[in-house]
Amino acid sequence: MITRYKYLQRIIPFIDKPLIKAVTGIRRCGKSTFLKQIITHLIENGIRQEQIISINKELLEFDSIRNYFDLHKFVSLKAKKTDQKYYLFIDEVQEIEEWEKAVNSFLAEDKYDIYISGSNARMLSSDLATLITGRYIEFKIYTLNFSEFKELYLTHQKNLDEDFVFTEYIKYGGFPGLHNLVWEESILRQYLESIYNTVVLKDVILKNKIKDVSMLNKIIVFIAANTGNITSAKSISDFVKSQGNKVSPDTVLNYLQYAMDALLIHKIKRYDIIGKTILETFEKYFLADTGLALNTLGNSPDTISGKLENIVLHELLSRGYKVNIGKSKEKEIDFIATLNSEKIYIQVCTTLTDEKVINREYGAFTGISDNYPKYVLSMDKSGFTTDSNGIKWKNLIDFLLDR
Repeated sequence: MITRYKYLQRIIPFIDKPLIKAVTGIRRCGKSTFLKQIITHLIENGIRQEQIISINKELLEFDSIRNYFDLHKFVSLKAKKTDQKYYLFIDEVQEIEEWEKAVNSFLAEDKYDIYISGSNARMLSSDLATLITGRYIEFKIYTLNFSEFKELYLTHQKNLDEDFVFTEYIKYGGFPGLHNLVWEESILRQYLESIYNTVVLKDVILKNKIKDVSMLNKIIVFIAANTGNITSAKSISDFVKSQGNKVSPDTVLNYLQYAMDALLIHKIKRYDIIGKTILETFEKYFLADTGLALNTLGNSPDTISGKLENIVLHELLSRGYKVNIGKSKEKEIDFIATLNSEKIYIQVCTTLTDEKVINREYGAFTGISDNYPKYVLSMDKSGFTTDSNGIKWKNLIDFLLDR
């Protein structure tokens, strides 16, 4: 296990503040472990074990907590001392019916510091805004980024070659549970398939009562195959039609939203740099983790460019950036990432093989006159520096490792 310091540093300032701390993320991304790391931090800073109440709805011992009444009764029996602060952790809270009634009550008592986690975005993003309005702050957790993957990988593998480790990361992604397994492709594939099937079945199909499961899978496969490409509901509908099936753009939009609600995919909107507005069409979709593509597409070399974009997006999100794709007149920019007053522009490519590719990648920034950093990231090892317009080249792995 590794300590996920960047997430801890974000949540520490909110400890003991009268807000519900909501930790969200796709299933198996490490939320339960992160909650344990918060508990460890509390104990190391003087909080006694008896002050901590921890409920994990994935454990059978908490199966009797079915609804808000059960939850309130369980916690109240644990928190007997009226003059003592308690730290309440509820993992996978969405499994408790009307959980918000009990959680709101605990917050009103002013003796609980509350932390909840959940895997379903409709339960723990949009719904939070109405269920516990103004009383929460959300902390998004992602699967391992490359630096975390590398740290764990090197604890159980002998191959220390960084390029090889990165190739493994591209292929298998960053679900932490991978590192508890024998590192063999058949075993790792089976584990990733189980995650994919669980998310699709429990958080998409059953949650939304989807009947046409085959169509849903076709749409997800399309997203995996077109990661990094401008996509619309109509283009997906047209593709499905070309394969001998029919689906309306409205249905496609619904299925895409269900997959986003389950945190299975990310939608990244386009930002018009000249007009300074968010555009509502022709966005890009990315998988929550590149390992999920192994089940839908296999390890096809044709998808490497999209996977590299997916990995850079994942890195930016894990660092806390808000990310858009950019439009500047007729040119498209892979990512515009903002964090507070900081902004960076990024182009991602596999390799700058010839003058045409170089002109395309560097030329994407033409007409952007601000002084924010502009990067071209590629797998090349050397040979490129800052150009006359201040555009910086950086090796993609160095960027991921922040070197």
